[in-house]
Amino acid sequence: MASAVLRPIVATLIIYLSTLLMPAVGIAQQPNLVSSPVLTVEIERLFRDSQFGVQVFGRFNAASAELAAENRKIEADLEMEERSLTEQRASADPVDFRRLADIFDAKVQAVRREQELKRLELNQQLEQGRGMLLDAAAPILEGLMREFGAVAILARSNIVLSADAIDITNIAIARINDVVADGNDLNPNTDQEK
Repeated sequence: MASAVLRPIVATLIIYLSTLLMPAVGIAQQPNLVSSPVLTVEIERLFRDSQFGVQVFGRFNAASAELAAENRKIEADLEMEERSLTEQRASADPVDFRRLADIFDAKVQAVRREQELKRLELNQQLEQGRGMLLDAAAPILEGLMREFGAVAILARSNIVLSADAIDITNIAIARINDVVADGNDLNPNTDQEK
């Protein structure tokens, strides 16, 4: 049991110690980084901090705020309609009231489904943007891997312990910004929006 727990820590420590012994090749411009067979990157930061990611998140946040405002208005309208229906209950025929209540309930359910579909569509657009950035970043990350003499780049979120000296996130973001910029060339919907 203890062996299974220690195994990833020992492996990370061996990788870290091996990076200290390796000569730095092609990274003179990055004094805090060392040549390593394994590099790490924070995938979420690539998306969150790159120009393209900032633009995608900005559109997502604006659309989410718009949807939230729409939901609040719909909720207020439905509450007013429900109060009106409740007031009619005392004087309405029970069969007629049941029919009106069923119609109102069906309307509420339809609105919920429609608004949920809108929310899912927004999340899908965010994920598409994330995928587009990662597709565009792949050759950049591959180039960094070659430049640093690495054989793998691991997501930092999946690592228990690693040295900051093998994290290429900042360099990757800078290069992504140079190549991808705001991502307008990647976005198939950009021409339609203009």
